[in-house]
Amino acid sequence: MNQSIKFVDSNNSQFFATIKSRIDHYFQSNNISKTANGLMVFKTILYLTLFVSFYFLILFEAFSLWGSLLLAIGLGATMSFIGFNICHDALHGSYSKKQWVNNSLGYIFNLIGANVYIWKITHNKVHHTYTNIMGHDGDLDVAPGLIRVSKDEEIKPIHRYQHFYAFFLYSLASISWFFRKDYVKFFQTRIGAHVNNHPKIEYFNLFFYKVLYYTMYIILPLVIMDITWWQFLIGYLAMNFTMGLVLGLVFQLAHLVEETHIPHPKEDENIEESWAAHQMRTTANFARKSKLAAFVCGGLNFQVEHHLFPKICHIHYPAISEIVKETAHEFDLPYHDNESFFSALKSHYNFLKKAGQAA
Repeated sequence: MNQSIKFVDSNNSQFFATIKSRIDHYFQSNNISKTANGLMVFKTILYLTLFVSFYFLILFEAFSLWGSLLLAIGLGATMSFIGFNICHDALHGSYSKKQWVNNSLGYIFNLIGANVYIWKITHNKVHHTYTNIMGHDGDLDVAPGLIRVSKDEEIKPIHRYQHFYAFFLYSLASISWFFRKDYVKFFQTRIGAHVNNHPKIEYFNLFFYKVLYYTMYIILPLVIMDITWWQFLIGYLAMNFTMGLVLGLVFQLAHLVEETHIPHPKEDENIEESWAAHQMRTTANFARKSKLAAFVCGGLNFQVEHHLFPKICHIHYPAISEIVKETAHEFDLPYHDNESFFSALKSHYNFLKKAGQAA
């Protein structure tokens, strides 16, 4: 089911208008820009410096094989953090008021394997509009056929064990993304309700940046480094398993936990509430009080705030989260908030177990 779906706010809810007014007042009264601040710039420099350092230390074999393996793991984690902290904001246009800055930082996404153009369609347009709606939000296709997330999906005997093996599948996320997902999404007719009609330049960009990625992480290491093919493979898989697991966990904890809702409207049905209210029911935060989580997750642990205000830089989410929480309660809307990363992880585990129990 890929036809367009509408949010019908028959109650004329003033939730989003109210919260937007309060958030705007916060920034205006404190004379704060909604874009990046000094801490955001520091994070950007730090993560990019780590990325370049890890890459060249591995490529020129500055350490032993075991040292290079640890660097590969560090590189995989750093690539995730760059995606979370820099590219994600830039591609939403929330890093800077200057579009060339957003575009420049966003294109780093290509250097870590993903396709910027497809991401803007699948994430910015489709996921942010149709969050957690079966048949519309492609992010629910975690591992089609292997992981069941909704009671309306086909049941298979293997699903009764998905709360164990799902975490291994998450570690394969980046490999699947860089070698399969982007191509599949690019060449299929639709992405959710979005009908694909790509500009010609995007065909070139897809293959050019993929070849650049394969050159940086596969060809150059095999040509320059004095290692065997199997030693390279161990390092490459270690990098990607780390990256995939970090990506998979952070994204799943935001939408697939016990409290979140997964609508599965029938054909010609609409969502009978406002878009903003829908976001509150389908999205969850975790570790909101943790400065470490905010620093490494790029505000994705403040997923509620991000879905309501993707044009605000994530560096401001801790400050505005209380405004969002209080306003949600005023309008009798849920504010899903797991206290820590581990409580969110437990909730996701329980979600997977429950979704697979019917098998």
